[in-house]
Amino acid sequence: MAGLKKRRLGKTGLMVSELGLGAMDTPHSPEAEATVSAALDLGIDFIDSAREYAGSEHLLGQVIRQRGGKDFHIASKTFSHSINGSQYDIDHSLRVLGVEFIDLYQLHDISTMEAWEAVMREDGALAGLQVAQYRGLIGHIGISCHSNEVLREAITSGAFDTVMLEYSAFFTETAPLIELAAEHDVGVIVMRPLGGSGRTSTMRGRIADGYDGPLTPANLLRYVLSNPGVSVAIPGASYPSRIQENAATASGYEPMDEAERASLEREAARFYHD
Repeated sequence: MAGLKKRRLGKTGLMVSELGLGAMDTPHSPEAEATVSAALDLGIDFIDSAREYAGSEHLLGQVIRQRGGKDFHIASKTFSHSINGSQYDIDHSLRVLGVEFIDLYQLHDISTMEAWEAVMREDGALAGLQVAQYRGLIGHIGISCHSNEVLREAITSGAFDTVMLEYSAFFTETAPLIELAAEHDVGVIVMRPLGGSGRTSTMRGRIADGYDGPLTPANLLRYVLSNPGVSVAIPGASYPSRIQENAATASGYEPMDEAERASLEREAARFYHD
């Protein structure tokens, strides 16, 4: 298997594997530690977590201690909208992870204009992240979001080094925002690149039943990685076998051409109508 390619995470300047790991559900697996270890051993060096992803930071902390130190990039998030709450979350993350520094800390799910206005106030959560950055506790500041309106504000504000957004053959609406982020040198972290765990499970079931069309997890990952504006895609995984499948795809894929992308988008649009 060839090695994973690296991409620049926007203005952070960090070079990260274009395949990352979204570790929200990983702690619920009986093979949680083996899954994270498999990711790191295969060259994945960007793992996303959050304070309120049950057990996620604790799991990463265990792996860090077992490996004798942190040899990968960690991204975590605060659900708080206040200056004090976001600083508390960062301090707690540091203790749970057992590290002195977190590469990227994000505001989580700022998906309404009301939430945007709250975190951007003088006493809002962004100010708390900026204080932590000044203290040398975090390296870079990001935001995760499910609103195109808020994403546009975040990308053009100059306040964020990265944005986390949904993008896949199932969800193409954010493609123009990925282009906008590239124009502003904002790193793009793609959540749900395979469409989300529910769709992925259904797809795997259809394949087991004989489906041989283009709508496969491997092609969905290729679709996302074929977009040069994407910095890193973070599919979730609960078992080492899923890590191995994704890493094999990312290590050997050929970028999709326009016709392939269009074909996959049409198949994805028919997913729930067949």
